[in-house]
Amino acid sequence: MMYAIIETGGKQYRVEEDKAIRVEKLSTEKGEEVVFDRVLLYSDGAETKIGRPYLEDCRVKGKVTLQGRGRKIVVFKYKPKKNYRRKKGHRQPFTEVLIKQIEVATK
Repeated sequence: MMYAIIETGGKQYRVEEDKAIRVEKLSTEKGEEVVFDRVLLYSDGAETKIGRPYLEDCRVKGKVTLQGRGRKIVVFKYKPKKNYRRKKGHRQPFTEVLIKQIEVATK
């Protein structure tokens, strides 16, 4: 099984071909192609390549399928005996990417 570990938005994701991942919001439109060049690790089952910190000859291509916002979370601040209460909601924006291809240049 071929997979790679990429870095985007300050987080690391394990990706496989034809699987969808949700990453931090990217500034691309729905239907556009996106290329992740910060590949930390690549494995095809037989061989594993580890970057220091990134692999130079490896890229991951994907297609943006959705721009959305996550579920609402409630942020509640409270200080006892001081009548201090603040209630806010937050929805984190995300981009859903369908991984199309993991490219590796052979030497």
